[in-house]
Amino acid sequence: MESFRNLSLFYTLDGLRDGLTHFSGSSRAALIYAVKPDDPIRVYDPQHLLHGHEPILRELYLQSNQWRQDGMEEVLNKMLSGHIHAEKNLQLAGLISYGGRSRSIFYQMWFTEHHPDMCSIGPTECWLENAVWLLSHDFATQDPLYMRTSGNVLREYATHAVRDYIVDQMNVALGWDSQIRVYPILDAVLGISSTREERARPLGELAFVEPKTILEMKLLARFPFLEQPGLGNFKHVRKLLQSVENSERKLISDGKTIVVIAAGIEEVFRISADFKGEYGFLKLNENPVCSYADGRFHSTTRQATLVEVEEALLESNLNFATVHELFKIITRIVRMAERGKYGCTLVIDYNDTPIEIAGQKLEQALDLRKERFLKLSESLAKLDGALHIGADLKLHGFACLLDGKAIPGEDRARGARFNSALRFTAANGNLIIVVVSADRPISVIQEGLELSAQCEWKPVPGCIDPPPMLEHFLE
Repeated sequence: MESFRNLSLFYTLDGLRDGLTHFSGSSRAALIYAVKPDDPIRVYDPQHLLHGHEPILRELYLQSNQWRQDGMEEVLNKMLSGHIHAEKNLQLAGLISYGGRSRSIFYQMWFTEHHPDMCSIGPTECWLENAVWLLSHDFATQDPLYMRTSGNVLREYATHAVRDYIVDQMNVALGWDSQIRVYPILDAVLGISSTREERARPLGELAFVEPKTILEMKLLARFPFLEQPGLGNFKHVRKLLQSVENSERKLISDGKTIVVIAAGIEEVFRISADFKGEYGFLKLNENPVCSYADGRFHSTTRQATLVEVEEALLESNLNFATVHELFKIITRIVRMAERGKYGCTLVIDYNDTPIEIAGQKLEQALDLRKERFLKLSESLAKLDGALHIGADLKLHGFACLLDGKAIPGEDRARGARFNSALRFTAANGNLIIVVVSADRPISVIQEGLELSAQCEWKPVPGCIDPPPMLEHFLE
């Protein structure tokens, strides 16, 4: 029995970790659990996700027995088999958590990373909730025939997680009698996003609302009942989207057909698909749920978070006011490059006297705190070469050439812009370089190293040994 449980833990966690990695980028997962009310609390954390949270875990689970909740065993015994008593997010910094109690597992709390560029944590919480259900089911049945099933379900759960979160929010806003069916909507959104019209990807917004609320909208045009385009006809809907491109107008659907073209629907509860060409965003009202691209849903906002830039600036010898202004300037230029889909390079020079860089000099440095000069710099960033920005918040040059000797750690899979930045920062101190690629996230480079490099976690080895008790884990 013990080896079966340990293998179930492995398959469930491995499937969860792999599924979340495809949805949110490189992700880890961990579990804290106790099978019976009087069992010691155990930790399954093969990739050290919980490292750094030891003090709060000790306080929650060892210094207090509140998590056991007196009388909970009796409550669980009265519950129907297969029911879950939910345990909410513990609100640990940098983590998303969700847990539950059942007759087969007295307590379990699942954890994964809270990536800074997530549209919403809602789908991920639903993912963790499903892990609670599946592991409880496996422990209850103890059937080796279905041992791997839970992991396979969690590995491919992205669309279901998005659907579950949307349904939860709809039930709160509209009640249980909504006529909108979410799965056909999600299928249509992915299908339409992959459909080209004269080689162009779709632009514009398609909103799904309750049929009875359509009469409350500012209607511009309505289709006859027998001629309303079916939502499953992706090509037809894609053509109709051309009527709402780059405007406040929206196509309105009841979840089955395209009913009207309307404007001014801010007061109506809706699921919206905002098509932006190669990608798009799924929203509840104006709140992003997730993005979609290449026929899949993703958690990302598709914007660089610039966390590493902010951290590098704060660790410099610059005063806080200068750091704040520099970060605003960098963010403006990077966001413009992302919207324009072009690459650029920014050299952020901390030196009191900016270093000499080969490139186009300026007779007088441009004060980037002034809007007209900042807008000019956004345009100059399009040119080949780097912008040279000093600690005085001024632009000292553009189209700058970054040179240096070859160093270990260069990546031939990356372009000349990236590798030149590695070489230049290895040869010159007291600066960072921000590289924005047209087709990749930004890279933040300092002293010949990429600060923003993502760690590729090693696969979790299968093991039938029991996970350690929490007190041993904390030691």
